[in-house]
Amino acid sequence: MFDTPPSGPVPSAPVILADEPGSFPHSVLAERHPAIIRQVREAFPYGPEQHDALDALLASCVKGVIEPLPADAHDRDLWLPWGMDDHVGRSWFDVPWLWSESYFYRRLLDAVGYFGPGPWQGVDPFRPFKLAELDSRETDQELAALDDLAGRPADEQAAALLHGSLWGNRADLGFRLSDASAEAQAAAPSLVADDSDTLWTLLESAGGASGTGGSAGAGTLCLIADNAGRELIPDLLLVAHLLTHGRIQRAVLHVKPYPYYVSDATTADVVDALRRLTRATGEAAAHGRRLWSAMTDGRLTVRAHPFSCAPLPYADLPDDLRGELASAHLTVLKGDLNYRRLVGDRRHPATTPFADVTARFPGPVAALRTLKSDVITGLDADTEAALVAAEGQRWRTSGTHALIQARH
Repeated sequence: MFDTPPSGPVPSAPVILADEPGSFPHSVLAERHPAIIRQVREAFPYGPEQHDALDALLASCVKGVIEPLPADAHDRDLWLPWGMDDHVGRSWFDVPWLWSESYFYRRLLDAVGYFGPGPWQGVDPFRPFKLAELDSRETDQELAALDDLAGRPADEQAAALLHGSLWGNRADLGFRLSDASAEAQAAAPSLVADDSDTLWTLLESAGGASGTGGSAGAGTLCLIADNAGRELIPDLLLVAHLLTHGRIQRAVLHVKPYPYYVSDATTADVVDALRRLTRATGEAAAHGRRLWSAMTDGRLTVRAHPFSCAPLPYADLPDDLRGELASAHLTVLKGDLNYRRLVGDRRHPATTPFADVTARFPGPVAALRTLKSDVITGLDADTEAALVAAEGQRWRTSGTHALIQARH
């Protein structure tokens, strides 16, 4: 169901597994996933069938082996070439970590009856957590800050909204489940890598690109979203600013086709975020109305491609999605998971050039990421040495450091 990617550099670094006790990937499978199962179980009045299925998944992912999707699963034909046959019967800890995590969430949806048929069909098991974030005091404070930002020059607004989108990635429910202190930790005062100038240069010509007489993607920004709630709102605010000030002509927001990784954004989450903005006051409401209008006239569209939930790197993009992203003026990928898929979930040396590991991504690309896993590329040797000297390897996963990386 996916096509052979074009030739290009193939990462040679080892694929990350979760088989090493004490490692971050191992803790995700052994601690975070059970915590998520318990929270989902308590969030809804599921019946005995769902409880039994959740208990079975808990036993499987901690001490059991990977089991295949049901024979009648609607997406079985996708997961077969995505590696299911290769991994069935093996420990969750002994297959690529990216694959284990992705398959866990797919099986969790099965356990709660998301794909039906039945009364729980289509009910997002993570929705209560997402809505709680949207209605939180922290969200109110962040939206109120837009009023102070409105009087500043457009370039200052753009820079502030870019960093809001970047650091909004700390609002990650799954991450906080495994690190209860994450929200209280102070963000690092500087970025471990900052290609902001390259990103803005790439956007400079996007606003002036004509949508007629040129390629279908002229002036188009593709933003591959990560989390819903308090992260999605600053992503939408950045898009609103770029559209309003003519830096882009059109935006395509790529979200997940079904609930994924606890807080990953779906189309329903986009609508919830827009409603949250439009019912606010001041500048937040004005941005919300602009975005609502942009949705209705096609300047902002939402895309939910099946590959968005694939346990694979972006090097393996299917041809249709590859073509879409190739025609965009710029693709911006948000968050840690998208970064892992972009550069390959491998143990790259930190100084591996970002351009090398993204060579097979179609078109100009940028990553906005708060660091929450071991994967990292594009650092200079001095930066890496200083981070290690100060924090050991904790800097890779603590969520207190971030990066902006881009290539033409």
